[in-house]
Amino acid sequence: MTATELHSLFVLLGVLFLLGLATDVLGRRTALPRVTLLLLLGILLGPSALGWIEVTENGWPHFVTNLALVMVGFLLGGSLSLRALREHGRAILYLSVGKALGAFAIVFSGLLVVGAGVETALLLGAVATSTAPAVTADVVHADRAEGAFTRRLLGVVAVDDAWGLIVFGVALAVVEAMGGAGPTGALAFAAWDLGGAIALGLGLGIPAAFLTGRVASGEPTQAEALGIVFLCAGLALQLEVSFLLAAMVMGATVANLAQHHRRPFHAIEGIEWPFMILFFALAGASLELGALASTLGLVVAYVGLRAAGTFLGAVAGSVAAGDAALRGKAAHWMGLSLMPQAGVALGMALVATQRLPEVGPTLLPVVVASTALFELVGPILTRKALASMGEAHPAQDDAPGTGS
Repeated sequence: MTATELHSLFVLLGVLFLLGLATDVLGRRTALPRVTLLLLLGILLGPSALGWIEVTENGWPHFVTNLALVMVGFLLGGSLSLRALREHGRAILYLSVGKALGAFAIVFSGLLVVGAGVETALLLGAVATSTAPAVTADVVHADRAEGAFTRRLLGVVAVDDAWGLIVFGVALAVVEAMGGAGPTGALAFAAWDLGGAIALGLGLGIPAAFLTGRVASGEPTQAEALGIVFLCAGLALQLEVSFLLAAMVMGATVANLAQHHRRPFHAIEGIEWPFMILFFALAGASLELGALASTLGLVVAYVGLRAAGTFLGAVAGSVAAGDAALRGKAAHWMGLSLMPQAGVALGMALVATQRLPEVGPTLLPVVVASTALFELVGPILTRKALASMGEAHPAQDDAPGTGS
C-alpha cells in the first residue's frame, strides 16, 4: 500500500466513523433505524454513487467484514447459556424451531414457484431464518416491557439465529455441491464446514473458558477477548470452515463453562459498534443499484414470503409449545414481533457472495433491500405487539427510534 493509498484509507475510516456516529444519534432521535441509515451511507459512498469505497476480495473491507461477523457470532453464542434455555425450555425450543423452519420452507418453496433458481431459493430461504436480536432488545428496553410474552420473545431472538446459521451452512454446502461436487462431495463438504466449525469452537472455547478472566478477576480483559476472537477467525478461514458457526460455538462454550466469569463478553461489547458501523456501511457499498433494479420483483417476493413464513412458523411453534403465555392472540403477536432482520442476514449474504461470487449480483441486492425494509417496519410491529399484550410501559420522554 502506497503512502497515498494509506492516507486515503485513514481519511475514509475517519469519515465513516464520524458519519456512523451521526447516524447513531439520528437513529436514537427519530424513527429511522441505524442499520438502514448505515446501509444508505454505504450506498452513497460506494461504487454506485461517489465511489469512495472500493470493495475488493482481498482488500481491507473483506478483513473488516469478516472480523465484525466473528464478533457477532461470538456475542450470539454468549446468549446461549443452558440456564437461560432451561428457564423457558420448551416454549423457546418450539418457537425458535417453528419460526426458522417456517421461514425457510415458505421462502424456498415460494421462490421456486415464482421462477427463482434452486440455488437462489435455497440461500434466500436460509437467510430468511435470521432475526435481529439487538433491534428487539432495543425496543424492549425503550418501552420498558416486562412480562411472560416479553421473556419468551427475548429468548427466541437469542437462540433462533443459531438454527439459522446451521440451516445456512447446510444450504451453502448444497449449493456449492450443485456446482459439480456431487452428492458425496456435498456430504463431505457439509461435514467439514459444519463439523469442523463446531470442533474449532469447542477446541478454542474450552481452554478459553478456564484460562480467561484470571488477570482481572471474574472478567476477561479486552486483550483476552480480542485474542480468542482473532484466533478463531484466522483458524476458521485457514481451515475453510464456517467462521460464524465456529465463533458462535466458542461463545456458547465460554458462556456455559466459565463459572468464574461475571460478564465474559463485556470487553467485546464495548468495542463492537465501531466495527458494526464499518460492516453495515460496507454492506451498502457492496450493492450495485443497477442490480437492485433488476431484482426488484425478487425483493418483493422475498419480503412477502419471509413475512408469511416467519408469522406462520412462529404461530405453529407457539401452538406446539402448549405454553399458557403463547395462547390465543399472543401466538399471532409473537409471529409479527419477529420480523426485524439485520446483521446476521447481511453476514450470511456476504459470506455466500465470497464463497460463490456468481450468486452475489442476485443475492446481495435482495438481502440489503429487504433488510432495510424489515428494519423500518419490524420494530414498529414489535412495539405494537408488546403494547397489545399489555407489557410495554414506555416513559413519556423516550425517543421513538430504535437501534441496530
